[in-house]
Amino acid sequence: FEPSSALRACSPGGRTDSLESAHDGHPPRMTPLQAIGWRWTPATLDPAWAALMAANPDARPARITEQHRSGYAVSEAIDVAHRAESLPEWQRAGSYRKGEINPESRPAVGDWVLVEGEAPNALRIVALLPRFSAIKRGAAGEHYKQQVIAANIDTVFVVCGLDADFNPRRIERYLLLVGGSGVTPVIVLTKSDKDGADVEAALHELRAFGTPVLALNAKDRDSAAALAPWLGDGQSIVLVGSSGAGKSTLTNTLLGSERMKTGEVRESDARGRHTTTHRALIALPSGACMIDTPGMRELKPTGEEVVAESFADVEALAAQCKFNDCKHLKEPGCAVRAAIERGEVDAQRVANFLKLSAEVAGAANQLATRLAQKADAKVQNKALYKRVDEKYGRH
Repeated sequence: FEPSSALRACSPGGRTDSLESAHDGHPPRMTPLQAIGWRWTPATLDPAWAALMAANPDARPARITEQHRSGYAVSEAIDVAHRAESLPEWQRAGSYRKGEINPESRPAVGDWVLVEGEAPNALRIVALLPRFSAIKRGAAGEHYKQQVIAANIDTVFVVCGLDADFNPRRIERYLLLVGGSGVTPVIVLTKSDKDGADVEAALHELRAFGTPVLALNAKDRDSAAALAPWLGDGQSIVLVGSSGAGKSTLTNTLLGSERMKTGEVRESDARGRHTTTHRALIALPSGACMIDTPGMRELKPTGEEVVAESFADVEALAAQCKFNDCKHLKEPGCAVRAAIERGEVDAQRVANFLKLSAEVAGAANQLATRLAQKADAKVQNKALYKRVDEKYGRH
């Protein structure tokens, strides 16, 4: 048995020539592919990945590091990214119609793919390796659609500034989207050095979220070193947060260079401009990879979220209500309202729990309708083909 180039790439010492001659800026303890997040050997490889590699013996692993409207850029080493021809079905906008690929099934930054050929003109993607995690949101707009923010991620840093940008309700929304994705969330509060930053009050308010919280100065390397436990070899991190929260500043500090463009923040409302215009994967000197994302104005749920996971404290109180269908508004015997009156839970947190619960339920209904329409179209086409076959023979 002669292992394919893809399977040889899984071995730390089994890289192909294209990787051995690639950019040498990775930590010396790591191969170029490991430096962009590859941490598997043939013995630890997911069976589904191994099967795809065996089915494409001339292909090798690469990672999608940039996603644009016109296509994808893939990398096999640090700072070496090339445009790659994608599969035909990826070149059309995703759809829930019968015969179309779902939007969330198209590749995203962080995805691992198999490629053949060589850059710059003959590199092409031949397969998408199944994800082990994905952070998604409902795409902006009237029609239901899912958008993958990042794939194959270990940790998400929810970045929020300790200025007018500080918004616990928005942080709750981010945590809801992350919940159930297979990704560990960490809340990162930037601008702790600013005048008026009340670090202790912020930490106290976020304690109920049950998520690690760190307050730091994104411009200071020693302060940012507190993130080291999540930035080890082969770890993949994504930064999410509003524009002006300090994501690009933090990325530059962790890189040790001014690579990511940063912008000024308006004093009136602490809002920043979109200095990051597309998602991109960056390898860090620590051995981890980081995805910096544009600030997102809309954080719509997909309908797949489990609100109880993000509001365990509220759910625990709700279980003590007199009525199982208590709406936590004016019902008698409501344990949630009683806890609010005693000061044991924040009224705004409960209000956001109710709001997000309604949004998730609405999105779940939209998703179910879309999937049902797609299934009905498939059944109807099968019935049509059957009638055609019966009348005219095989179509």
